[in-house]
Amino acid sequence: MRATLLIARRELGSYLRTWSGYIILALALFADAVLFNVRAVGGGDKRSAEALATFFHDVSGITMIASIFISMRLLAEERQTGTITLLYSSPIRDLEIVLGKFLSALGFLAILTLATGFMPAMIMIHGKIAFGQVAAGYFGLLLLGSAALAIGTFGSALARTQVLAAVFSGVMVAFMVLAWLLALVTERPLTGVFTALALHGIHFTPFASGIVHLRDVVFYFAVSYVFLFAATRVLEARRWR
Repeated sequence: MRATLLIARRELGSYLRTWSGYIILALALFADAVLFNVRAVGGGDKRSAEALATFFHDVSGITMIASIFISMRLLAEERQTGTITLLYSSPIRDLEIVLGKFLSALGFLAILTLATGFMPAMIMIHGKIAFGQVAAGYFGLLLLGSAALAIGTFGSALARTQVLAAVFSGVMVAFMVLAWLLALVTERPLTGVFTALALHGIHFTPFASGIVHLRDVVFYFAVSYVFLFAATRVLEARRWR
């Protein structure tokens, strides 16, 4: 656990010391602000709860996109620069490497997510918001982001360069987001399977409305676990080549 935390702290510091981290932060917040003004509080009169749900729905999309770019450097950069050999030769288990890098990305994503907190506060200027809905919405964003980061970590473990890592991760995230489309052209039991596998769809919408279902929490934890486990296995396989 100590090695995991040391890696997480070092990697989080690298996000905050390089321009790439601040560029991702700035672009994501800019996109969130534009969508907030155009969709959440613009386009006619809306109830505060409806505006807040729209805000979380829009931010969820930006969160998934940002997660791809945040995670693309985690392991692919080590292979691209050749420093992965140093990690392999150190007395650190592959699981600790994967978890440390994942936690650093999750910490940076949490900073990005919490930086949007002023937007729900602006809704209070002309209306009232339920703090339960705000808490549920941000909890859902972190769960969704965690799952997307885990997929990105797996993609980064597979790729030799950061660009390829972003491509691999983007394809996998897009497939899981659009899995509900496959449900429209398949029959039972595949319809239910593809609907349940959709990364966004039925699993995030309740959070945006202030509702927390245990099944959705378990789903996001399960996705994170599966892809982090897969990333660990990829590292183990490459270590013995």
